Amino acid sequence: MVSAIEKARVAARKAVESRYDGVCTIIEHQKVPKANKSTGFDDVIVAENLPCRLSFKTKANTDKNEIASSVSQIIEVFLNPEITIKTGSKLIITQNGVTTEYKSSGQPAVYSTHQEIILELFKEWA
Repeated sequence: MVSAIEKARVAARKAVESRYDGVCTIIEHQKVPKANKSTGFDDVIVAENLPCRLSFKTKANTDKNEIASSVSQIIEVFLNPEITIKTGSKLIITQNGVTTEYKSSGQPAVYSTHQEIILELFKEWA
C-alpha cells in the first residue's frame, strides 16, 4: 500500500518535472589510457538529453562603505535526483533555443523531487 506521503512526493515530483523546458548533456574530463601506454585526458559524455530547467537569479552586493554596488548572477540547474553529476563536470544545456556550456561548481542539493546545482560559465578544464 502506498502511503499518503509517498503519493504527495510523486505528485510534487511530477509538478517539478513539468516545468523542465531544457535538455542537458553531461561531460566529464576523464583519464584515458593512450596507445603508447601513457595516460591522457578525453571528454567523455556520461549522459545526454536529460530534461532540466535553468534558473537565473541576480544578486546585488552592497556595502554601506562602497559607492557602487556589485551585481552577480547565480545560475542554477534543476535535474532528476537520481542523476550523479561530479563537481567540475561540463554541462551543455539548451533552453529556450539557447545552448550554453556550464561547469558544475559544487555539491548538489538533492531532494526527493529534484536536485539543484549551482553552475558557472564553462571557460576551460581545470
